Amino acid sequence: MSQAFKTVDLFAGPGGLAEGFAAIKDDKGKRPYQIALSVEKEPSAFATLRLRSFFRQFEDTPETYYAYISGKISRDQLVAAHPREWKAASDETAMLELGTEKATAWLDPILDGISASASIGTILIGGPPCQAYSLVGRARNRGIQDYVPEADHRHFLYREYIRILQRLEPVAFVMENVKGMLSAKISGESMIDRIVEDLKSAGGKPDSYVLLPLVANQRSGHVRHVIRVEDFGIPQARHRVILMGIRADVFSRSGIDPVKSPSLTSRPTRPSVASVLAGMPNLRSGLSKIADSPDAWRQAVVRAFKDASTASRRDGGWLTQVAKRLVEYSREFEAATNLPPRSSTEVTPLADNFLAAWLADDRLLALPNHESRGHMQGDLARYAFAATFAEVFDRSPKADEFPKGLAPNHRNWTSGKFADRFRVQTWNSPSTTVTSHISKDGHYFIHPDPKQCRSLTVREAARLQTFPDNYFFEGNRTQQYVQVGNAVPPLLAKQIGELLLEILRMADAD
Repeated sequence: MSQAFKTVDLFAGPGGLAEGFAAIKDDKGKRPYQIALSVEKEPSAFATLRLRSFFRQFEDTPETYYAYISGKISRDQLVAAHPREWKAASDETAMLELGTEKATAWLDPILDGISASASIGTILIGGPPCQAYSLVGRARNRGIQDYVPEADHRHFLYREYIRILQRLEPVAFVMENVKGMLSAKISGESMIDRIVEDLKSAGGKPDSYVLLPLVANQRSGHVRHVIRVEDFGIPQARHRVILMGIRADVFSRSGIDPVKSPSLTSRPTRPSVASVLAGMPNLRSGLSKIADSPDAWRQAVVRAFKDASTASRRDGGWLTQVAKRLVEYSREFEAATNLPPRSSTEVTPLADNFLAAWLADDRLLALPNHESRGHMQGDLARYAFAATFAEVFDRSPKADEFPKGLAPNHRNWTSGKFADRFRVQTWNSPSTTVTSHISKDGHYFIHPDPKQCRSLTVREAARLQTFPDNYFFEGNRTQQYVQVGNAVPPLLAKQIGELLLEILRMADAD
């Protein structure tokens, strides 16, 4: 396949799907997918998206890019050094709120131009916003007075994806969303049933697209489209619905039995948190709502470990083991002459060769986006206990396993609804799902090293999501966390793109 499929990415976020597709090369070093357009409405995510598009304009990344992401030069200086590539990136990306009249008026002629210039066809990828489908989002919506699901436009943003699918008539599409989509209903109607039928008939007649499961299994119904990303080399337990469709006229040429179509190849072992976080520069947490300094942090953390130890010893039983180690750590902090910093740019190697080949960049001058956030004094003791408990028992403690003296003043603490309110990401397992909620607090994403006593940084979350270390996230730290949490893991996207390419080659789509 000597030419490239022009690829359009909708609801792109920071560009996880496009990153995976664009990274694929054939045996001649050519890229079979050319990202023709990526669309995102949120300004900070768009800034990240545009910068990554700029990065892709070069076969050999210039030193100025590395200087920019390490803070040595400004964005204006970067743009001034490469005006042609920056213009190409600006032409390839658009900050639009899809579904609005203004966006449609601008977008449709662009799509028509992409379609007309695509000699072997187009590919459509993207994931309409998932807040209305996710279980957490639906629970939150039920708590909103006078909330009417039928009036929530987020339920129907997938229709804009369908509208563009109908206009573009791509050779194939990939649509990603949360697993909660399977159980979402509007006016008693299953949303996944409606979405699947709309996708299949987007070519103007029933079954104009053939939907293929990405994973080989014996499951039936829509659940066959659920991907467990930890089975495919991603160090994170993330379960998503991914719908891949091939235009029926193209698929018919492949000779593939839809029931026995090619599928993603699982890896023999699941990567763990340690696969990507072990060996990273140690950081200390900051202090929130009080003056922060290394000495102030030492005092705060010594107190936190002692308080956690006292509470654990008071409850006794199996927590005595945790109490003993907490005391040992408090003494280490008291005697330490050097404390870790709050941020680090040190570039360190990864132990997992499969992930290192994807994440690492030998040309990096500095590791970006690796800075800790601040935590309140009262939470430091809970972090200390939780991480030390996980170190002793190789799992995160549940709420009812916390010492009574560390119980937060939360109305639902003992209800069982928030059993994982303080959750440690343990070294020897994939992480739990990285979500945008990490932007609000770090309680669900506590670092496994007790002596760092903190939540994960943006870079650590990005590694769990398999964003390469040279992928720079624009915006403030809260915005960066949201971008990472909402994204599709790029390394998974690459595997999906490779599978799709295999099927298209069998169909001889060119």
